[in-house]
Amino acid sequence: MTQYLVAIHHPDDYDPSVAEDEAMSRDIDALNDEMKAAGVRVFVGGLRPASSAKSLRMQPDGRVLITEGPYLDHRTRHSFQPPESSSLDVRRQNIYLCDLKGEMI
Repeated sequence: MTQYLVAIHHPDDYDPSVAEDEAMSRDIDALNDEMKAAGVRVFVGGLRPASSAKSLRMQPDGRVLITEGPYLDHRTRHSFQPPESSSLDVRRQNIYLCDLKGEMI
């Protein structure tokens, strides 16, 4: 079965602790409810701001270079992979599995 990613975007300076957008929250809740009722929702998870991203790049010598900040512009993202780990070291190991550039937010 084909899977899709539903991405909800906020401005870069969005801060829910300052002003939560009630209309947006209602719309997101309605979308979640509709997807649950249809049995098509796999999981839901929020992302931290892009400013907190770390970019991972495989080096020719096999090491993984980790730099602060997003590597890719949001319009050029290729895929979304949610590794289940709270440890940066465990998540870093995932990048060894391929020669692609990636970022963790």
